[in-house]
Amino acid sequence: MELVSTATTVAEPVVRDPEDAKRRTKVGLLLLLVSGLLFYFWTSIDNAEVSYLLGDRTAGAEPGTLPARPVTLGCAVVVLVIALAVASGVLRRGVGNVLAMIVAGFAFILGFIVWAYSDQEAAFQAVITNPLPGTFAIATPLILGALAGCLCERAGVINVAIEGQFLAGAFFASVVASLTYSAGAGLLGGIAAGVGIAAMLALFAIRYLVNQVVLGVVLVVFASGLTAFLLDQVPDDPAVKQYLNDPPTLNDIAIPVLSDIPVIGEAMFNQTILVYLMYASVAVVTFIMFETRWGLRVRAVGEHPKAADTVGINVKRTRWQAVLFGGVFAGLGGAYFTIGSTGSFDKGASSGNGFIALAAVIMGRWHPIWATLAALFFGFVSSLQDQLKLVSKIPSELLTMTPYIATVVAVAGFVGRVRPPAADGEPYVPS
Repeated sequence: MELVSTATTVAEPVVRDPEDAKRRTKVGLLLLLVSGLLFYFWTSIDNAEVSYLLGDRTAGAEPGTLPARPVTLGCAVVVLVIALAVASGVLRRGVGNVLAMIVAGFAFILGFIVWAYSDQEAAFQAVITNPLPGTFAIATPLILGALAGCLCERAGVINVAIEGQFLAGAFFASVVASLTYSAGAGLLGGIAAGVGIAAMLALFAIRYLVNQVVLGVVLVVFASGLTAFLLDQVPDDPAVKQYLNDPPTLNDIAIPVLSDIPVIGEAMFNQTILVYLMYASVAVVTFIMFETRWGLRVRAVGEHPKAADTVGINVKRTRWQAVLFGGVFAGLGGAYFTIGSTGSFDKGASSGNGFIALAAVIMGRWHPIWATLAALFFGFVSSLQDQLKLVSKIPSELLTMTPYIATVVAVAGFVGRVRPPAADGEPYVPS
């Protein structure tokens, strides 16, 4: 007689991460607030339509129109649905959650833009224009600086000195380009200056074990003072100034076929060589960091330098290499502020963008791709701020604060808890 087991399997209880629940609650409440704001925009619009122009007017593009109230209402409903899905746990961590956040972000931006451009009272009626050209222009130095930050911090060296590298790169790119009358030579001058500041960072942080945060601030002040002093030594006489601070700028290069793509073609593929170098830099740094032996060593010395030392990796040499390599990209980012855009160097030319690049590193979780997207986000918000100055609904002082507010909200609300490399900022002394 066979014995039949009547035992039933008991399902294992699902363990809920309390931190994940807090994050969902925080993000859900933030999205509900955004949805409520969009509903307010919907109720306050009187005009039926707003005009937009995504193409180039000089090429014959004509403005189109959007129904203001239905678009704003639709955006509010989309954000509300996503907020309820996040708060209820339907959307959890993963690709679906990331896509939902992107959709919610675009819905809010679209609703906000439509509301801002509606009900214009001035005789001049501004139209919504394509923000992508401005986005890539502003984001290029941020991305290059963020790549420098990723390389340094993955190796365990905090790089607060990106702003100093930007200033030095901008100044010496201008000087070298002016002396040689070659924008290409100016790029090399910017790289040399960025590597020079990086060498100072590596020397004092790795060799002399100076506190890396304090050191970064000191290097920023040093670069700011040095470039301001050297700029004051440049005579105002145009006959002399043209050889020291009147450089040629990089010309735009249109890539055939790609530059003709609607909306994005002009913004992405009719740019200077520096922007194309930025595209290549993102791919190169990502490949080197995650697909090569040297990249593995960099990440090892940033996570557990003692363990890396025990298997034969020279920790200090690897950190030196990563910091100097990062200086190349920071120097290129600095060159953008002179030969990539305005030409001559002015005091404080980088306007604090080095610190925004550092925020992009944290916002991107020390990963080159995510840091690039974070820099693009900041560039997009900054470009949008410049456009919204044409309308009078929002005070200009508040518009100036918008990019920084957006960065803080994104870091606090959407990135959640981040963990830097375990040995980031920790000097290594072999035992």
